[in-house]
Amino acid sequence: MHPSSTPFILLGTLFTAAGYGATFLISMWFRAHGGTDIDAGNTLGMALIGTLIGVPAVGWCAGRIDAAHLAALGASALACGYALLASLPGLDPAHLPGLAALLIGLGWGMFYLGAPLALSERLTDSARGAGFTRFSAFQMTGICGSPILLTLAVTQGGIPLSTAFIGVAVVGLAASLLLAVFGLREPRRPCERALRPWVGRIAMIARSAAIRPIVMAGFGGAIFSGMMAFQGSLSEGTRASASTFFAVHAATAVMARLLLARRLLAWPRTPLVGSLLGCLMVGLVCLLGMPVNPAFQIAAAVLTGAGYGLLYPVIQTWAVNGSPQRDRHAALTWFVVAYFVGIFGFPTFGGWLLVIAGKAVFVWVLIGLATLELAVAVVKARE
Repeated sequence: MHPSSTPFILLGTLFTAAGYGATFLISMWFRAHGGTDIDAGNTLGMALIGTLIGVPAVGWCAGRIDAAHLAALGASALACGYALLASLPGLDPAHLPGLAALLIGLGWGMFYLGAPLALSERLTDSARGAGFTRFSAFQMTGICGSPILLTLAVTQGGIPLSTAFIGVAVVGLAASLLLAVFGLREPRRPCERALRPWVGRIAMIARSAAIRPIVMAGFGGAIFSGMMAFQGSLSEGTRASASTFFAVHAATAVMARLLLARRLLAWPRTPLVGSLLGCLMVGLVCLLGMPVNPAFQIAAAVLTGAGYGLLYPVIQTWAVNGSPQRDRHAALTWFVVAYFVGIFGFPTFGGWLLVIAGKAVFVWVLIGLATLELAVAVVKARE
C-alpha cells in the first residue's frame, strides 16, 4: 500500500469513529427529552439490528464491490442517521429515534467491517498487525474524542445537542468522501469478483484458532459499550466527569497502541492476552470507587484504556491470521458480527440493569463478562 494513500483511510476512520462515539450522548439526549437509560438502551438495540444488516451485506458483497467503497457508503448511512436524530423535536413519534439508531448501526456496521477488510486486502501478513494497530488507534481517537468535544460544546458552549448531531452528520459525509478517495487511489490486489459466502464457513472457523478471538470480541464489545455508553450515568452524583473518563481512556489507548504496535507481535500471545484482560478487570473494579474519590475514575480510565485498547487489535489480528487462508474474510466478518452483538446488544440489557439494580451490580456484571473473556482466552490454550 502506497504511503500517500494512508491518510485517506486513517482520517476517514477517525471521522466515522467520531460518529459512533457520538452514540455515547444518546443517553443524554433521552434524559433531556424526559426519557431514561432504559429508553436509550432500547434505541441502541435498534442499532444492533442495523449492524446485523450492514455487516452481512458487506461480508457477502466485498468480493464484488471494493470494501473501501462499502465503508464509504456506511459512513453516509451513519450521517443520515444523525441528521434524522437532530431533526426530531422529542421522543414522539416513538419509532423515529429507533429508525435513526438503525441507520447509525447500519452505517457503523458497514464501515466497521468494510474498512479493515479494505486495509487487510492491501497489506501482507507481516504488515497486518502493525496496520491494524495504527488503524485502531485512529478509530479509538474518534470514538473517545467525539463525546468529549460534543459534551464541551453542549455544556460549556451552549450549543443545542441537535446542532451537535448535525455537525456529526457533516463529519460523516466528509469521512465517506475520504474513504471513497482511498478506494480509488489504492486499487486492491486482484481477487475474485463474486459474492463471498461466509455464514457457512463458521464450521471450519470453529475448528481453527480463530474461534476464540471471535467469542472474545463479543464479550469485549459488551464491556466496552457498558462502560462507555453509560459512563454519564455511572458518574452522575459523584465528583467524577464522563468527559474525563473518555479523554484519559482514549489518550491511554492511543498512546499504548502507537508506542507498542510493533512489539505486541513479538510477545507470547496467551500471557499477553491474559495480562491485558487482568488490567481491564482491575480497571473495572476501580469504577466501583468513583463515589469515594474521582481518582478511582482516572485509574479506571488508564487501566481499561491500556487493557482493552491493546487487547482489541491483538485479538483482531489473531482472528485473521489464526484462520485458514481461504477463511480469513469469513473469520473477520464473524469477528465483527460478534463484536456488534456485544456493543449494541448489551445496552438493551445494561440500561435496564442500571435502572433496576443500580450502579454497583452493573459494574460487577461487566467484571463477570471480563472474567468469561479471560476464560475463553486461556482455557485449552494451544497456540
